[in-house]
Amino acid sequence: MKGFFRWFRAGTKMKRWMFLILLGMIIAFFGLSRILTGEEGGRLDFLPLAGYIACFVVGFLFVIIGIIHIQKRTLELFVQETDARLDDENVNVKSLIYNKKVYDQGPKIVAIGGGTGLNSVLKGLKEYTDNLTAIVTVSDYGEIIPESRRILKTMPLDDIKESIVALSDNEEEMEKFMNYNFREASLRDLSLGDIALLGMKDFMGGDLTKSVIEASEIFKITGKVLPVTLEPIQICSELEDGTVVESRDKIAEAVTTKTSKISRIFINPTNCKVAPGVLKAIEEADAIVIGPGSLYTNVIPNLLVQGVAKAIRESKAFKIYVSNLMTEPGQTDNFSLSDHIKAIIEHAGKGVIEYCIYDTGELVPEYIRKYNMQGQDLVEIDTAKAKEQGIYLMQREISHVQDDFIRHNPEAIAASIIQLICDDLKFKDMQNDTKYVLLNDRLKNAKKALKESSRNDNFRKTKKKKERGESKFQKKYRERIESIQESEIKMKVKSGIPVEEAEKEVIRNTKKPSEDKKTTKNKAKSKLSETQKKKTSGQGKHDKNSKAK
Repeated sequence: MKGFFRWFRAGTKMKRWMFLILLGMIIAFFGLSRILTGEEGGRLDFLPLAGYIACFVVGFLFVIIGIIHIQKRTLELFVQETDARLDDENVNVKSLIYNKKVYDQGPKIVAIGGGTGLNSVLKGLKEYTDNLTAIVTVSDYGEIIPESRRILKTMPLDDIKESIVALSDNEEEMEKFMNYNFREASLRDLSLGDIALLGMKDFMGGDLTKSVIEASEIFKITGKVLPVTLEPIQICSELEDGTVVESRDKIAEAVTTKTSKISRIFINPTNCKVAPGVLKAIEEADAIVIGPGSLYTNVIPNLLVQGVAKAIRESKAFKIYVSNLMTEPGQTDNFSLSDHIKAIIEHAGKGVIEYCIYDTGELVPEYIRKYNMQGQDLVEIDTAKAKEQGIYLMQREISHVQDDFIRHNPEAIAASIIQLICDDLKFKDMQNDTKYVLLNDRLKNAKKALKESSRNDNFRKTKKKKERGESKFQKKYRERIESIQESEIKMKVKSGIPVEEAEKEVIRNTKKPSEDKKTTKNKAKSKLSETQKKKTSGQGKHDKNSKAK
């Protein structure tokens, strides 16, 4: 019964068409009844008969129009219920079918990394495709492992949980669910997300990959999340002075105290096997996105798992690195863009990066100072050195301020990645392909929205208006004019005129080139008019003389 009354809610827009059908039936039956019964004499004249026939036809058309629109609206409501990414205000059948087709036939994209940087990429790309795979690290962030997790023998699942949240339809509710911590003594510090994934792992026979995929389907997230390996890995580092740090949370402290940079990062165990499905996702991908995120603890460790870097190098997909906005204390102090790229290539080999998307860096200093106080700074953009490494650079406005923090803009990053895919399809003369048409149309709408939002940005440096260039005359004689003005001012000052008045008088008397042109034109016109007058007067005299003769 509740389902029946849902059709009569204000948002369904069904009542108007039901009323139109009812009105059409009344009008049609009225006209038909008058045609069949006739008037008192049993016969109808032509004009009344034509009116009743028209009445029947109009009513019949109302019924047909109402039925068509009810069916159309039913389809809209059906598709809308299955896709929470649609805008409720502007929903119609074309846009709904279009959106579903975009998602289903969207490009296959693999995003590799961890932390908030990876989540920004996922949030943006889920608006373009359902074929999205997040490959994340399985490692602790260095915090003390709670006793409850040791008893349950659960793996570190923080990045997996955060990626599920980023790919969900309702991120706020999913985050509350995943990060809810129990207060009971036996389960203290264990989140509801850990319990759910652990229970799913037992249900799937101990396979973590299958359990995460199954949980993703139950949670109805866009795409899927895969752990890079099924073994818990320990991220270790070796500093330039030879010091080895075997704990992820101790790396920054060791770098700071010993004032020695990181030489290399390695994982323990070094021969850990890649999780099922990871290599296949990389092989089938149209685009592989690496980063952004902590360079040495979120990005590079994924590439060190056996077979991952090799699969990326051999892939025909676009290999894109999204640069960090700020340096990270204890890891990438004073690192430039080329230093980030160099570190990834040194650990994973050449060929893992083809394109690099980086920010313009035009941010208001007030926001940057907050990071400076914590030992961070904007990543220096040294494009010349980055190009020497054979990387194609793409400068985009990929930053925005969220809760007074400088963050990557998900929409801008996604638009940049999808633009690459669209350009490639266009290069292959596939402009008429459904995949290109739908993606390109959606990309145009995204760019319009980004332009509108950028106009309202108050965290970027105000762009200086281009000053009007000097004329050739001004460029050529500027120094001479200035020297003449100075000499005139000195002469007037010697004659007893105050300096300020002398300057004003000289400037007032100095004519602009445009004014000079005007005066010369006026003089030329006056000369022409004078010559014309002389000619006319001369012709008049000549005519008089000829007449006199």
